[in-house]
Amino acid sequence: MAEALLSLQHLTTAFRTERGELRAVDDVSFDVPEGATVALVGESGCGKSVTALSILRLITDPPGRIVGGKLLFQGTDLLTLSERDMRRLRGASISMIFQEPMSSLNPVYTVGAQLTEALRLHLPLSRRAAKARAVELLGLVGIPSPAERVDSYPHQLSGGMRQRVMIAMALACDPKLLLADEPTTALDVTIQAQILELVRRLQAERKMSVLFITHDLGVVAEVAELVVVMYAGRVVERAGVQALFERPLHPYTQGLLGSMPGRHAQGAPRRLPTIEGVVPDLAALPAGCRFAERCAERVRRGVEGERCWREEPALRELGGGRAARCHFAVEALA
Repeated sequence: MAEALLSLQHLTTAFRTERGELRAVDDVSFDVPEGATVALVGESGCGKSVTALSILRLITDPPGRIVGGKLLFQGTDLLTLSERDMRRLRGASISMIFQEPMSSLNPVYTVGAQLTEALRLHLPLSRRAAKARAVELLGLVGIPSPAERVDSYPHQLSGGMRQRVMIAMALACDPKLLLADEPTTALDVTIQAQILELVRRLQAERKMSVLFITHDLGVVAEVAELVVVMYAGRVVERAGVQALFERPLHPYTQGLLGSMPGRHAQGAPRRLPTIEGVVPDLAALPAGCRFAERCAERVRRGVEGERCWREEPALRELGGGRAARCHFAVEALA
């Protein structure tokens, strides 16, 4: 695998609340290699979006703040940069596609005005050159009649077209790293497929690194080479996409894959398996494994599984780029 463009090392982001400090991202470490797509996976509330916002240092203080770790981008720790230097970096070297384009685009400005603003902020372009580049970008992301659409307001565009505008804005300054936070969540299945194909094509053409945040493992299989699975603020598994789908090592990952439609034989019951229970309260975390209460493997182990209540497992490196946070991961790999 190529050298890391971005390396998260023990990143911890916390929020101050009336109930105490909640660590939404807790000791998270993984790399995003040059030119690769890494999928960050987990159910809602696991810390995926907070991780992305932490990378861009967009955590609002108060109540949130990054309390520990390093964010190495091309060898420079982003946490040591001034806010002025971070503003130069955002949108230029690191860009982000947000979940909901209607709330990310300003409704009172045309999409062209918003694109040219981003271009002129980072590039020495005249107003006319910036508008010409905006039209070019809209065409690049597949918006029909871009010379006309550049003067449209967000409400005049469909959901899929608004998402394409967001992608155009993210790509405007040819970033080295693209953070895509659930970019297909609000779209219908046909438009989802088009957006995924667009991101995949642009990533290949521009040799960008992509951190793709999603809860949809079907999307992961389509776009990623590497997968990072999060649960309750922690990384619980890291692996190449093929290895993860063929042999998931953490019981949570096994549960996620088991609940996917299409992974069961014809004639099997229509009701999909589920992961029973709920994510633990970050203000009252258990002493042992954070997944223990929901874990079928702990139950299956009987007395041996009692260890899961007492001791939180470390994230163990297992060779071949694999890691898992489970007491029984070595046995699962064997």
